[in-house]
Amino acid sequence: MKKTSIMLMIMVFICITCVFANGENEQGYPSKDIQFYVNADAGGGTDSICRKITQLAEKQLGGSFYLVNKPGVADAVGPSLIMAAKPDGYTIGNINYGSAVTAVYQKIVNDYSMDRLRFIALVTEECDAIMVSKRVPYRTFGAMIEAAKANPGKIKVGDQGIGSRVYLCVRKIEETYKVKFNKVSYSSSASQREAMLNGEIDVAVTSLGDFASLLKSGDAVGVCEFSSIRNATYPTVPTCLESGMGEDFLSSSFLCIAAPKDIPDAIALKLESAFKVAVESKEFKDWTASIGITPHFLDGQALKKYIGNIQKKDFVALDELKKQGLI
Repeated sequence: MKKTSIMLMIMVFICITCVFANGENEQGYPSKDIQFYVNADAGGGTDSICRKITQLAEKQLGGSFYLVNKPGVADAVGPSLIMAAKPDGYTIGNINYGSAVTAVYQKIVNDYSMDRLRFIALVTEECDAIMVSKRVPYRTFGAMIEAAKANPGKIKVGDQGIGSRVYLCVRKIEETYKVKFNKVSYSSSASQREAMLNGEIDVAVTSLGDFASLLKSGDAVGVCEFSSIRNATYPTVPTCLESGMGEDFLSSSFLCIAAPKDIPDAIALKLESAFKVAVESKEFKDWTASIGITPHFLDGQALKKYIGNIQKKDFVALDELKKQGLI
């Protein structure tokens, strides 16, 4: 009886200790640096956004991030490491369109699922757009469609690979307006820019920010952006809605923050709050305006729905490409 009582007291003591220890850990979070996986190479757009937003979030969070670049495999390497990490708040990272849509659909990484993550916050959106070379005569979406109808398969349009988000945009235009382009795939927006400068393509579909240097020099002209409101950095470029297209043409890349699924609620909410302040700060808004992207905060629950809607829409388009044997 005495032994039973002693064992019971020890068990109660251990439980109480664990509860207080967990509470202290969450209240004292962060007590050390936080590892942040970037699913892209250093120096690119994704890396730049991650570095800027984490610098601003540090001020609110009271701790430091150290960024580790993990590019490759349809942007899934970094997210895979987050999924496998200890859910203590000391390993988080970014998710983008490629890691949330392409990698999930293609199932190229074993046991890879957005269900293994807890979404923290949406940080930015960057709408896709149509840019044309200064060498072509058309400057509006309507004029481009008329030129395409008059010259089937002749207008060379640069995308970013069969099945990519911008490829789906081009396909949707072809199907909706009964036109045919000569689609040319490139590995990146940098390759698209070079191709336009060299006269290899007449049109490119990517973000206005990706073509900032060519838009500034006049080597490229913005025709329309697949957005519902005009880009603050490029206010003369009409939206797809203004160009006569419907809301189903809205298309954008995005960058959001995620953590391992079982991260404690208190820590997840603390991170969410820090990134909210960072996204909505004047410094971040001014910085994003200078590079042509849009700051957009969504909390974890709203973000989960946001990504689910994108997956639902684009998986249908990808299924059609699969039926046609294109992917």
